[in-house]
Amino acid sequence: MSETQGIKTVLHPVTDLAAATKVYAALLGTTPTAEAPYYVGFDAAGQHIGLVPNGAEQGMTGPVTYWHVPDIEAKIAEVTAAGATLAEAAHDVGGGRLVATVTDPDGNILGLLQDS
Repeated sequence: MSETQGIKTVLHPVTDLAAATKVYAALLGTTPTAEAPYYVGFDAAGQHIGLVPNGAEQGMTGPVTYWHVPDIEAKIAEVTAAGATLAEAAHDVGGGRLVATVTDPDGNILGLLQDS
């Protein structure tokens, strides 16, 4: 059984990216570290908080936490063997960062993230 590196990334689906950016900047007391029409990200207190416009259209029903793992394929195999269901296979989202999602037996989305 491999350990995770903890929850370090939380993505929030938003409908109005500009309005949400202002709220999260005020909440976190910082400016975005990544800004694009498809994503705004903040780094605060060792965590990455991301805003995903139209995230609901991508299946996000609420915030998704991403557990950082050293080997995403091994962790997918481990959690699916334990009863999770693969929702989104591991794929590169840029810079060698791999992400995937699984659902627990109650349908909660669990994100997995591996940095290269």
